[in-house]
Amino acid sequence: MPTVQLFLLAIGLSMDAFAVAVTLGLGVGKATWRNALVVGLYFGAFQAGMPLVGFFAAQGFAGYIRAFDTYVVFVLLVFLGGKMIHGAIGSGSDTPAVVSLAPRIMLPFALATSIDAMAVGISFAFLEVNVAAAVLLIGAVTLVISMAGVRIGSFFGERFKTKATVAGGLILIFIGVKVLVEGFL
Repeated sequence: MPTVQLFLLAIGLSMDAFAVAVTLGLGVGKATWRNALVVGLYFGAFQAGMPLVGFFAAQGFAGYIRAFDTYVVFVLLVFLGGKMIHGAIGSGSDTPAVVSLAPRIMLPFALATSIDAMAVGISFAFLEVNVAAAVLLIGAVTLVISMAGVRIGSFFGERFKTKATVAGGLILIFIGVKVLVEGFL
């Protein structure tokens, strides 16, 4: 697979991570480069790792995962989105609750946004792809795009506070519903 196609694939795979990174940026307050790097590393590592899982797992295991991946992503995103909205509205002030970047928050987000990358990894097994180069490129692109997402979200979050956090929660719920609907199509 040519490098340009791999780069475009990496951008496509990173879009869910970007959307969630923007949402996280809305809730982290003033995003530091450290916060952006933490989010980028989680998302980049999972986006790079999941194609490897798919590549090595092959078809038998993929069928098992495909049977319930839509529901897992839906539940995770709707739950986390609802939690963000509840935290913003339930606080009773115009200062939304700060989103944690702790592993208990970041791992479900990273997993939910990278499940589609596992399917891409399965396709790598049947194509002429330098898997090592592909996963490094996917991880690097997702890292950079996710870091940008956190910074963009923080910019708007500082200006619109609670409304931005509610919007971020709604975005997560929308992505979850979209994944569920696409799973039935």
